[in-house]
Amino acid sequence: MATTTLESGGVRVAVEGCGHGTLNAIYAAVDRSCRERKWDTVDLLIIGGDFQSVRNAQDLAVMACPVKYRELGDFPDYYSGVRKAPYVTIFIGGNHEASSHLWELYYGGWVAPNIYYMGAANVLRFGPLRIAGMSGIWKGFDYRKPHFERLPFNDNEVRSFYHVREIDIRKLLLVRTQIDIGLSHDWPRGIERHGDSERLFRQKRDFRQESIDGTLGNVAAEYVLDRLRPPYWFSAHLHVKFAALKSFSSPQPSSGSKLTEKPLPDDEEAEAPKEANPDEIDLDLDDDDDDNADVPVQMQPSSATVPPPPDGLDSSKDEVSETNKVSEDLLAQLPASFTKPPPRPKTIPGQPVPPGITNEHVRFLALDKCLPGRRFLQLCEIHPFDKAESTRFPPSESSPRYRLEYDPEWLAITRVFHSGLVIGDPASQTAPDLGEDEYIPLIDEEREWVEEHIIRPGKLAVPENFCQTAPPYEQGTPEIVHDQPEEYTNPQTADFCQLLDLTNLWDSDQQERQERKSRGPAPVDRGGRGFHGGGRGRGGGGRGRGGGRGGRGGGRGRGFRGRW
Repeated sequence: MATTTLESGGVRVAVEGCGHGTLNAIYAAVDRSCRERKWDTVDLLIIGGDFQSVRNAQDLAVMACPVKYRELGDFPDYYSGVRKAPYVTIFIGGNHEASSHLWELYYGGWVAPNIYYMGAANVLRFGPLRIAGMSGIWKGFDYRKPHFERLPFNDNEVRSFYHVREIDIRKLLLVRTQIDIGLSHDWPRGIERHGDSERLFRQKRDFRQESIDGTLGNVAAEYVLDRLRPPYWFSAHLHVKFAALKSFSSPQPSSGSKLTEKPLPDDEEAEAPKEANPDEIDLDLDDDDDDNADVPVQMQPSSATVPPPPDGLDSSKDEVSETNKVSEDLLAQLPASFTKPPPRPKTIPGQPVPPGITNEHVRFLALDKCLPGRRFLQLCEIHPFDKAESTRFPPSESSPRYRLEYDPEWLAITRVFHSGLVIGDPASQTAPDLGEDEYIPLIDEEREWVEEHIIRPGKLAVPENFCQTAPPYEQGTPEIVHDQPEEYTNPQTADFCQLLDLTNLWDSDQQERQERKSRGPAPVDRGGRGFHGGGRGRGGGGRGRGGGRGGRGGGRGRGFRGRW
């Protein structure tokens, strides 16, 4: 197969769609494609979700998948040290993950040497590139809830764990400077309108009506893409390759149109080795993704407003009878507290875009899963949007050329939000949004803290501090068990919280964990679970962006696309 690249001379990146535990096949496909391009290797591999970092059989017991189709996959060898990833690999969470493992790494961390999970939401630097990622899929009825899941999980929590939460999106909608790459598992809502949608609808017939209904894709991912506007956005989930270009300097194409003005550059594709997963199971693995309709989510406070309806569409204000009217003289005599406040305008989350974000064209690419004949892999050389970043972050003369680093702006946002987080309490509510104007000075203040305590001491490099928490799988033991895993304190999360002077909300003593385990999973109505509140940080119980008013209810995320 002839191969080309998106661009040349930048950071060499391989992008893969859904992982589904097939690491050996993915790395083999990348290596083969590199040989075709006469590259020695890539700098970075990005996997778009459904990674399945299953450490042992207990982890597999809390992965959303019918029991008869559960497999450990290739990851246990990378976790145990039998194999090592040949280059830095990063991934976001999808809707088929080892939830117990990822729970330990809410802020991100190494799941194995050279393999980094980006956490629920994150912005990281890799050499000259800034990469933003969000894990999970869209389910409107869980969007405004906190992260109430905690081991042992009940059946609902196994699935709700991977539902996108507003508190995480809120942080991404506060980023005010240019990002180079955006990542989401399911597609940003409406992105199909910016590519060859007719071809897509011929491949996936269900998508046409969903596109018309506005239920195809992730509402939160749409908000994040429209805010961050990275030159590149990669997704997976729907198991089809699809390219689009979303431009912000001209009117958007209508639904069903084909974008022809600026097609995505030539791409590199690769098929899986013939021995990799020859049999595809066409099965709905996610029982909760096609049932109840989503609960609408309200919009956010912001300075960007949605225009009111034209005159005549809302005539109720003119239908008040004369007998019910109160004279203006009487109204003027009432105290100010009786005056009805002006209605708050409806707004679009993340808008308006701040002046530090200037890119106008987002190249979107969704990829398939790693199976023979599927279009699941893309190799590309990516330059930063700001060309000066290549000079500020040149490649190392030794291997690897680039390393992961924390992003100062994101660290500041993290400190603002941390005290508003609640972990493991289904009775709690997410802290309300106070609006972007409220948080900008707080973030700026925390940015100064980051400068003093992180940047000047030279602590931006992501430490290579992977360590095992759960025991690795032992060959010859059963893969299918009914016991759920233990809860562990991950030293990486502890180190990160210490770095930012935050309370580690994911830590408990053994007695508390044993008591929780003895009580068993919470009832399906999600009642009666203990929790940790926030600590340290500047959130104050409500300092964060987005407030859960960020959706219009559409975009169910199509979780049932997560098939093997």
